[in-house]
Amino acid sequence: MNAREITLLVLKETETTDGKSEQILHRLLEKHKPDRQERALATELVNGVLRNLLRLDFVIGRCYHHDLSKAAPVLRVILRIGSYQLLFLDRIPAWAAVDECVKLARKYKGRHLAGIVNAVLRKVPEAGSGAETLLENEPAAKRLSILRSHPEWLVERWLQEYGEEKTATMLAAGNRQPLTGLRVNTLKTDADTLRKALGEASASFSESGLENFFLTEDFLPCEPFVRLGLITVQNPTQALACLLSGVRPGETVLDMCAAPGGKSTFFAELMHNRGRIIAIDRYPNKCKKIERRAKALGITIIETRAEDALEAAEGERPDVVLLDAPCTGTGVLARKADLRWRLTPEKLHELAGLQTRLLDRAAALLGPGGVLVYSTCSVEPEENSLQIDRFLERHPDFRREACPGPVPEVFARETAGSGQYLTLPGERQGFDGGFAQRLRKTSSGT
Repeated sequence: MNAREITLLVLKETETTDGKSEQILHRLLEKHKPDRQERALATELVNGVLRNLLRLDFVIGRCYHHDLSKAAPVLRVILRIGSYQLLFLDRIPAWAAVDECVKLARKYKGRHLAGIVNAVLRKVPEAGSGAETLLENEPAAKRLSILRSHPEWLVERWLQEYGEEKTATMLAAGNRQPLTGLRVNTLKTDADTLRKALGEASASFSESGLENFFLTEDFLPCEPFVRLGLITVQNPTQALACLLSGVRPGETVLDMCAAPGGKSTFFAELMHNRGRIIAIDRYPNKCKKIERRAKALGITIIETRAEDALEAAEGERPDVVLLDAPCTGTGVLARKADLRWRLTPEKLHELAGLQTRLLDRAAALLGPGGVLVYSTCSVEPEENSLQIDRFLERHPDFRREACPGPVPEVFARETAGSGQYLTLPGERQGFDGGFAQRLRKTSSGT
Protein backbone atom coordinates (compact mmCIF):
# COMPACT_ATOMS: atom_id res chain seq x y z
CA MET A 1 0.00 0.00 0.00
CA ASN A 2 1.57 3.30 -1.12
CA ALA A 3 1.59 6.68 0.60
CA ARG A 4 -1.47 8.08 -1.17
CA GLU A 5 -3.64 5.08 -0.34
CA ILE A 6 -2.56 5.17 3.30
CA THR A 7 -3.38 8.89 3.30
CA LEU A 8 -6.83 8.17 1.89
CA LEU A 9 -7.57 5.66 4.63
CA VAL A 10 -6.27 7.95 7.39
CA LEU A 11 -8.23 11.00 6.24
CA LYS A 12 -11.41 9.02 5.64
CA GLU A 13 -11.27 7.52 9.14
CA THR A 14 -10.41 10.90 10.66
CA GLU A 15 -13.45 12.45 8.99
CA THR A 16 -15.92 9.71 9.86
CA THR A 17 -14.82 8.79 13.42
CA ASP A 18 -13.57 10.47 16.57
CA GLY A 19 -10.07 9.10 15.99
CA LYS A 20 -7.06 11.42 15.99
CA SER A 21 -5.17 11.60 12.70
CA GLU A 22 -1.73 11.08 14.26
CA GLN A 23 -2.84 7.89 16.01
CA ILE A 24 -4.62 6.53 12.92
CA LEU A 25 -1.59 7.34 10.75
CA HIS A 26 0.78 5.62 13.19
CA ARG A 27 -1.41 2.51 13.26
CA LEU A 28 -1.61 2.22 9.48
CA LEU A 29 2.10 2.90 8.98
CA GLU A 30 2.91 0.14 11.47
CA LYS A 31 0.49 -2.21 9.74
CA HIS A 32 1.59 -1.65 6.14
CA LYS A 33 5.26 -0.77 6.79
CA PRO A 34 6.02 1.40 3.75
CA ASP A 35 9.63 2.40 3.08
CA ARG A 36 11.03 5.62 4.53
CA GLN A 37 10.19 7.72 1.46
CA GLU A 38 6.57 6.55 1.30
CA ARG A 39 6.23 6.94 5.05
CA ALA A 40 7.41 10.54 4.85
CA LEU A 41 5.07 11.29 1.94
CA ALA A 42 2.05 9.82 3.76
CA THR A 43 2.84 11.94 6.82
CA GLU A 44 3.24 15.05 4.66
CA LEU A 45 -0.02 14.43 2.81
CA VAL A 46 -2.11 13.71 5.91
CA ASN A 47 -0.88 16.75 7.80
CA GLY A 48 -0.84 18.99 4.74
CA VAL A 49 -4.44 18.22 3.78
CA LEU A 50 -5.69 18.73 7.34
CA ARG A 51 -3.77 21.99 7.80
CA ASN A 52 -5.08 23.42 4.52
CA LEU A 53 -8.57 21.92 4.49
CA LEU A 54 -10.66 25.07 4.01
CA ARG A 55 -8.47 26.45 1.24
CA LEU A 56 -8.46 23.09 -0.55
CA ASP A 57 -12.25 22.82 -0.34
CA PHE A 58 -12.64 26.40 -1.56
CA VAL A 59 -10.51 25.68 -4.64
CA ILE A 60 -12.12 22.30 -5.29
CA GLY A 61 -15.53 23.96 -5.03
CA ARG A 62 -14.58 26.20 -7.97
CA CYS A 63 -13.95 23.11 -10.10
CA TYR A 64 -16.47 20.54 -8.84
CA HIS A 65 -19.93 21.66 -9.87
CA HIS A 66 -21.85 19.93 -7.11
CA ASP A 67 -22.07 20.29 -3.33
CA LEU A 68 -18.72 18.96 -2.12
CA SER A 69 -20.09 18.36 1.39
CA LYS A 70 -22.57 15.86 -0.08
CA ALA A 71 -20.00 13.99 -2.19
CA ALA A 72 -18.96 10.48 -1.21
CA PRO A 73 -16.29 10.74 1.53
CA VAL A 74 -13.81 8.78 -0.60
CA LEU A 75 -14.23 11.16 -3.53
CA ARG A 76 -13.95 14.23 -1.29
CA VAL A 77 -10.75 12.94 0.31
CA ILE A 78 -9.14 11.95 -3.00
CA LEU A 79 -9.82 15.40 -4.42
CA ARG A 80 -8.21 16.97 -1.37
CA ILE A 81 -5.13 14.74 -1.63
CA GLY A 82 -4.70 15.60 -5.29
CA SER A 83 -5.33 19.31 -4.79
CA TYR A 84 -2.84 19.54 -1.95
CA GLN A 85 -0.12 18.04 -4.14
CA LEU A 86 -0.96 20.35 -7.04
CA LEU A 87 -1.10 23.52 -4.94
CA PHE A 88 1.56 22.95 -2.27
CA LEU A 89 4.06 20.26 -3.36
CA ASP A 90 6.22 21.54 -6.21
CA ARG A 91 8.45 18.48 -6.12
CA ILE A 92 5.62 16.21 -7.32
CA PRO A 93 4.87 16.58 -11.06
CA ALA A 94 1.26 17.58 -11.73
CA TRP A 95 0.68 14.64 -14.04
CA ALA A 96 1.83 12.21 -11.32
CA ALA A 97 -0.41 13.77 -8.68
CA VAL A 98 -3.44 13.54 -10.99
CA ASP A 99 -2.64 10.05 -12.27
CA GLU A 100 -2.18 8.54 -8.80
CA CYS A 101 -5.45 10.03 -7.56
CA VAL A 102 -7.31 8.76 -10.63
CA LYS A 103 -5.98 5.28 -9.88
CA LEU A 104 -7.20 5.56 -6.28
CA ALA A 105 -10.64 6.65 -7.40
CA ARG A 106 -10.87 3.78 -9.89
CA LYS A 107 -9.86 1.27 -7.21
CA TYR A 108 -12.33 2.50 -4.58
CA LYS A 109 -15.21 3.93 -6.62
CA GLY A 110 -14.92 2.74 -10.22
CA ARG A 111 -14.32 4.33 -13.62
CA HIS A 112 -17.06 6.98 -13.42
CA LEU A 113 -15.68 8.70 -10.33
CA ALA A 114 -12.15 8.25 -11.65
CA GLY A 115 -13.21 10.40 -14.60
CA ILE A 116 -14.62 13.05 -12.27
CA VAL A 117 -11.36 13.13 -10.30
CA ASN A 118 -9.37 13.53 -13.49
CA ALA A 119 -11.58 16.38 -14.75
CA VAL A 120 -11.65 18.28 -11.45
CA LEU A 121 -7.94 18.02 -10.66
CA ARG A 122 -6.92 19.29 -14.08
CA LYS A 123 -8.71 22.56 -13.29
CA VAL A 124 -7.31 22.96 -9.76
CA PRO A 125 -3.98 24.72 -10.49
CA GLU A 126 -5.67 27.59 -12.32
CA ALA A 127 -8.47 27.87 -9.75
CA GLY A 128 -5.95 27.84 -6.92
CA SER A 129 -3.92 30.71 -8.36
CA GLY A 130 -6.95 32.99 -8.21
CA ALA A 131 -8.13 32.18 -4.68
CA GLU A 132 -6.71 35.29 -3.02
CA THR A 133 -8.21 37.59 -5.64
CA LEU A 134 -11.63 36.00 -5.28
CA LEU A 135 -11.56 36.58 -1.52
CA GLU A 136 -9.99 40.03 -1.35
CA ASN A 137 -13.31 41.81 -0.68
CA GLU A 138 -14.48 39.41 2.02
CA PRO A 139 -14.34 40.38 5.72
CA ALA A 140 -10.91 39.73 7.23
CA ALA A 141 -12.04 36.82 9.41
CA LYS A 142 -13.63 34.95 6.51
CA ARG A 143 -10.80 35.70 4.10
CA LEU A 144 -8.08 34.60 6.52
CA SER A 145 -10.12 31.60 7.63
CA ILE A 146 -10.25 30.22 4.10
CA LEU A 147 -6.80 31.24 2.90
CA ARG A 148 -5.03 30.09 6.09
CA SER A 149 -7.49 27.29 6.80
CA HIS A 150 -8.47 27.89 10.41
CA PRO A 151 -12.04 27.97 11.83
CA GLU A 152 -13.61 31.38 11.28
CA TRP A 153 -14.75 31.70 14.91
CA LEU A 154 -11.14 31.20 16.05
CA VAL A 155 -9.74 33.67 13.51
CA GLU A 156 -12.30 36.25 14.65
CA ARG A 157 -11.19 35.79 18.28
CA TRP A 158 -7.52 36.22 17.39
CA LEU A 159 -8.20 39.32 15.31
CA GLN A 160 -9.99 40.92 18.24
CA GLU A 161 -7.34 39.92 20.77
CA TYR A 162 -4.11 40.24 18.80
CA GLY A 163 -4.82 42.31 15.66
CA GLU A 164 -4.39 41.35 12.02
CA GLU A 165 -0.58 41.33 11.85
CA LYS A 166 -0.07 38.95 14.79
CA THR A 167 -3.04 36.84 13.72
CA ALA A 168 -1.55 36.42 10.24
CA THR A 169 1.74 35.29 11.82
CA MET A 170 -0.06 32.80 14.07
CA LEU A 171 -2.10 31.39 11.19
CA ALA A 172 1.00 30.98 9.03
CA ALA A 173 2.79 29.20 11.88
CA GLY A 174 -0.16 26.84 12.28
CA ASN A 175 0.27 25.67 8.70
CA ARG A 176 4.03 25.07 8.76
CA GLN A 177 5.75 21.82 9.60
CA PRO A 178 6.95 22.48 13.17
CA LEU A 179 10.51 21.97 14.31
CA THR A 180 11.20 19.30 16.91
CA GLY A 181 12.67 20.44 20.22
CA LEU A 182 15.47 18.36 21.79
CA ARG A 183 16.32 18.69 25.48
CA VAL A 184 19.74 17.53 26.63
CA ASN A 185 19.62 15.12 29.57
CA THR A 186 22.14 16.78 31.87
CA LEU A 187 22.13 13.72 34.17
CA LYS A 188 23.97 11.76 31.48
CA THR A 189 25.74 14.26 29.23
CA ASP A 190 26.09 17.95 28.39
CA ALA A 191 25.23 20.22 25.48
CA ASP A 192 28.76 20.37 24.01
CA THR A 193 29.04 16.60 23.95
CA LEU A 194 25.63 16.31 22.31
CA ARG A 195 26.48 18.89 19.67
CA LYS A 196 29.49 16.84 18.66
CA ALA A 197 27.60 13.52 18.73
CA LEU A 198 24.69 14.87 16.69
CA GLY A 199 27.13 16.28 14.15
CA GLU A 200 28.91 12.93 13.84
CA ALA A 201 25.52 11.29 13.25
CA SER A 202 24.83 13.76 10.42
CA ALA A 203 21.85 15.12 12.35
CA SER A 204 20.98 18.67 11.35
CA PHE A 205 20.02 20.91 14.26
CA SER A 206 20.03 24.54 15.32
CA GLU A 207 20.41 26.42 18.58
CA SER A 208 17.15 27.37 20.28
CA GLY A 209 18.48 30.22 22.39
CA LEU A 210 17.55 28.27 25.53
CA GLU A 211 20.31 26.44 27.40
CA ASN A 212 20.38 22.68 26.73
CA PHE A 213 17.69 22.84 24.04
CA PHE A 214 18.17 22.31 20.30
CA LEU A 215 15.77 22.37 17.36
CA THR A 216 15.72 20.07 14.34
CA GLU A 217 13.79 19.69 11.09
CA ASP A 218 14.79 16.03 10.69
CA PHE A 219 14.14 13.96 13.79
CA LEU A 220 15.11 10.55 12.37
CA PRO A 221 18.91 10.82 12.92
CA CYS A 222 18.20 12.03 16.48
CA GLU A 223 16.02 9.07 17.40
CA PRO A 224 18.89 6.82 18.63
CA PHE A 225 19.89 9.50 21.15
CA VAL A 226 16.34 9.50 22.53
CA ARG A 227 16.42 5.71 22.96
CA LEU A 228 19.75 6.02 24.79
CA GLY A 229 18.23 8.54 27.18
CA LEU A 230 20.60 11.33 26.14
CA ILE A 231 17.89 13.65 24.86
CA THR A 232 14.15 14.14 25.34
CA VAL A 233 11.72 15.53 22.78
CA GLN A 234 10.38 18.73 24.29
CA ASN A 235 9.65 22.14 22.81
CA PRO A 236 11.43 25.03 24.57
CA THR A 237 8.11 26.73 25.35
CA GLN A 238 7.04 23.67 27.32
CA ALA A 239 10.17 23.97 29.45
CA LEU A 240 9.29 27.41 30.77
CA ALA A 241 6.87 26.17 33.43
CA CYS A 242 9.61 24.06 35.02
CA LEU A 243 12.12 26.92 34.90
CA LEU A 244 9.59 29.28 36.48
CA SER A 245 9.19 26.96 39.46
CA GLY A 246 12.70 27.67 40.68
CA VAL A 247 12.78 24.08 41.96
CA ARG A 248 15.83 22.95 43.93
CA PRO A 249 17.37 19.55 44.66
CA GLY A 250 15.73 17.83 47.60
CA GLU A 251 12.31 19.45 47.20
CA THR A 252 8.98 17.74 46.54
CA VAL A 253 7.13 18.49 43.30
CA LEU A 254 3.59 17.49 42.40
CA ASP A 255 2.90 17.34 38.65
CA MET A 256 -0.91 17.21 38.57
CA CYS A 257 -1.44 16.35 34.89
CA ALA A 258 1.87 14.72 34.09
CA ALA A 259 1.46 12.74 30.86
CA PRO A 260 3.41 12.39 28.64
CA GLY A 261 6.01 13.17 31.31
CA GLY A 262 8.26 15.75 29.67
CA LYS A 263 7.90 18.24 32.50
CA SER A 264 8.27 15.62 35.24
CA THR A 265 11.53 14.40 33.76
CA PHE A 266 12.80 17.96 33.25
CA PHE A 267 12.05 18.69 36.91
CA ALA A 268 14.17 15.65 37.82
CA GLU A 269 17.06 16.90 35.72
CA LEU A 270 16.83 20.39 37.25
CA MET A 271 16.81 18.74 40.70
CA HIS A 272 19.88 16.63 39.85
CA ASN A 273 17.75 13.55 40.53
CA ARG A 274 17.51 14.45 44.22
CA GLY A 275 14.17 14.96 45.94
CA ARG A 276 10.72 13.65 45.08
CA ILE A 277 8.39 14.08 42.10
CA ILE A 278 4.79 12.85 42.23
CA ALA A 279 3.49 12.48 38.67
CA ILE A 280 -0.28 12.05 38.36
CA ASP A 281 -2.31 10.91 35.38
CA ARG A 282 -5.73 9.29 35.16
CA TYR A 283 -4.59 6.49 32.87
CA PRO A 284 -2.32 3.64 34.09
CA ASN A 285 -0.84 3.07 30.63
CA LYS A 286 0.33 6.69 30.49
CA CYS A 287 1.88 6.34 33.93
CA LYS A 288 3.77 3.28 32.70
CA LYS A 289 5.12 5.30 29.77
CA ILE A 290 6.37 7.98 32.16
CA GLU A 291 8.10 5.29 34.23
CA ARG A 292 9.77 3.77 31.16
CA ARG A 293 10.97 7.15 29.99
CA ALA A 294 12.32 8.04 33.43
CA LYS A 295 14.24 4.77 33.52
CA ALA A 296 15.80 5.45 30.12
CA LEU A 297 16.88 8.90 31.34
CA GLY A 298 18.42 7.47 34.53
CA ILE A 299 15.82 9.18 36.75
CA THR A 300 14.86 7.51 40.03
CA ILE A 301 12.86 10.16 41.91
CA ILE A 302 9.59 10.07 39.94
CA GLU A 303 6.63 8.33 41.57
CA THR A 304 3.65 7.89 39.25
CA ARG A 305 0.05 7.65 40.41
CA ALA A 306 -2.90 6.65 38.22
CA GLU A 307 -5.44 8.98 39.81
CA ASP A 308 -7.82 11.80 39.02
CA ALA A 309 -5.99 15.06 39.71
CA LEU A 310 -9.15 16.53 41.24
CA GLU A 311 -9.00 13.93 44.01
CA ALA A 312 -5.32 12.95 44.18
CA ALA A 313 -2.45 13.67 46.56
CA GLU A 314 -4.55 14.12 49.68
CA GLY A 315 -2.28 14.79 52.64
CA GLU A 316 0.74 15.75 50.55
CA ARG A 317 2.36 19.12 51.11
CA PRO A 318 4.62 19.65 48.09
CA ASP A 319 7.00 22.57 47.75
CA VAL A 320 5.94 23.07 44.13
CA VAL A 321 2.73 22.18 42.31
CA LEU A 322 2.69 22.23 38.53
CA LEU A 323 -0.69 22.35 36.86
CA ASP A 324 -0.07 21.92 33.14
CA ALA A 325 -3.77 22.01 32.49
CA PRO A 326 -5.88 20.31 29.81
CA CYS A 327 -6.62 23.04 27.27
CA THR A 328 -7.71 23.82 23.73
CA GLY A 329 -4.13 23.55 22.44
CA THR A 330 -4.45 26.61 20.21
CA GLY A 331 -0.72 27.25 20.63
CA VAL A 332 0.22 23.91 19.05
CA LEU A 333 -2.16 23.61 16.09
CA ALA A 334 0.78 22.99 13.75
CA ARG A 335 1.63 19.81 15.69
CA LYS A 336 -1.93 18.49 15.86
CA ALA A 337 -3.18 18.97 12.35
CA ASP A 338 -6.80 17.95 12.93
CA LEU A 339 -7.22 19.65 16.33
CA ARG A 340 -8.43 22.95 14.86
CA TRP A 341 -11.42 21.16 13.33
CA ARG A 342 -12.38 19.59 16.66
CA LEU A 343 -12.41 22.82 18.64
CA THR A 344 -15.58 24.78 19.32
CA PRO A 345 -16.46 27.76 21.54
CA GLU A 346 -18.37 25.28 23.71
CA LYS A 347 -15.24 23.14 24.13
CA LEU A 348 -13.27 26.22 25.18
CA HIS A 349 -15.89 27.01 27.82
CA GLU A 350 -15.88 23.40 29.06
CA LEU A 351 -12.09 23.30 29.38
CA ALA A 352 -11.99 26.65 31.18
CA GLY A 353 -14.36 25.21 33.77
CA LEU A 354 -12.13 22.17 34.27
CA GLN A 355 -9.07 24.40 34.63
CA THR A 356 -10.87 26.38 37.34
CA ARG A 357 -11.58 23.23 39.34
CA LEU A 358 -8.01 21.98 38.93
CA LEU A 359 -6.59 25.32 40.07
CA ASP A 360 -8.75 25.28 43.19
CA ARG A 361 -7.52 21.75 43.91
CA ALA A 362 -3.91 22.83 43.45
CA ALA A 363 -4.44 25.71 45.86
CA ALA A 364 -5.76 23.33 48.51
CA LEU A 365 -2.73 21.04 48.19
CA LEU A 366 -0.13 23.74 48.80
CA GLY A 367 0.97 24.88 52.22
CA PRO A 368 1.96 28.48 53.03
CA GLY A 369 5.06 29.46 51.08
CA GLY A 370 4.45 26.89 48.38
CA VAL A 371 4.79 27.69 44.68
CA LEU A 372 2.11 27.01 42.08
CA VAL A 373 2.97 27.12 38.39
CA TYR A 374 0.04 27.10 35.99
CA SER A 375 0.63 26.48 32.29
CA THR A 376 -1.22 25.68 29.08
CA CYS A 377 -0.41 25.22 25.40
CA SER A 378 -3.23 27.65 24.58
CA VAL A 379 -3.23 31.31 23.56
CA GLU A 380 -6.83 31.98 24.64
CA PRO A 381 -7.22 34.57 27.46
CA GLU A 382 -10.02 32.59 29.14
CA GLU A 383 -7.58 29.74 29.70
CA ASN A 384 -4.64 31.94 30.62
CA SER A 385 -4.53 35.48 32.03
CA LEU A 386 -8.27 35.69 32.72
CA GLN A 387 -8.16 32.29 34.38
CA ILE A 388 -5.44 33.57 36.71
CA ASP A 389 -7.36 36.78 37.42
CA ARG A 390 -10.39 34.76 38.51
CA PHE A 391 -8.22 32.42 40.58
CA LEU A 392 -6.68 35.31 42.53
CA GLU A 393 -10.13 36.72 43.23
CA ARG A 394 -11.13 33.38 44.77
CA HIS A 395 -7.79 32.88 46.54
CA PRO A 396 -6.46 36.13 48.04
CA ASP A 397 -3.83 34.05 49.85
CA PHE A 398 -1.97 33.71 46.52
CA ARG A 399 -0.01 36.34 44.61
CA ARG A 400 1.79 36.56 41.31
CA GLU A 401 5.55 36.27 41.67
CA ALA A 402 8.48 36.85 39.34
CA CYS A 403 10.83 34.03 38.47
CA PRO A 404 13.35 33.67 41.33
CA GLY A 405 16.31 33.43 38.96
CA PRO A 406 17.37 34.96 35.65
CA VAL A 407 14.69 34.50 33.01
CA PRO A 408 16.08 33.09 29.75
CA GLU A 409 16.34 35.91 27.25
CA VAL A 410 14.12 34.05 24.75
CA PHE A 411 11.20 34.44 27.17
CA ALA A 412 11.86 38.00 28.33
CA ARG A 413 8.84 40.29 27.96
CA GLU A 414 6.97 43.09 29.69
CA THR A 415 4.89 40.80 31.91
CA ALA A 416 7.92 38.92 33.21
CA GLY A 417 7.96 40.92 36.44
CA SER A 418 4.63 39.36 37.42
CA GLY A 419 5.78 35.84 36.57
CA GLN A 420 3.44 35.65 33.57
CA TYR A 421 4.52 34.62 30.08
CA LEU A 422 2.64 34.20 26.83
CA THR A 423 4.36 32.91 23.71
CA LEU A 424 2.45 33.19 20.43
CA PRO A 425 2.89 30.74 17.54
CA GLY A 426 5.37 32.11 15.02
CA GLU A 427 6.70 34.70 17.47
CA ARG A 428 10.04 32.90 17.64
CA GLN A 429 11.09 30.24 15.16
CA GLY A 430 10.59 26.73 16.49
CA PHE A 431 8.76 27.78 19.67
CA ASP A 432 5.20 26.60 20.27
CA GLY A 433 2.54 28.91 21.61
CA GLY A 434 1.86 28.63 25.31
CA PHE A 435 1.28 30.33 28.64
CA ALA A 436 2.84 30.07 32.09
CA GLN A 437 2.28 31.84 35.43
CA ARG A 438 4.17 31.54 38.71
CA LEU A 439 2.16 32.05 41.92
CA ARG A 440 3.13 31.98 45.64
CA LYS A 441 0.85 30.94 48.48
CA THR A 442 1.43 33.53 51.19
CA SER A 443 -0.83 32.29 53.99
CA SER A 444 -3.07 29.42 55.06
CA GLY A 445 -6.11 31.12 53.52
CA THR A 446 -9.59 30.93 54.99
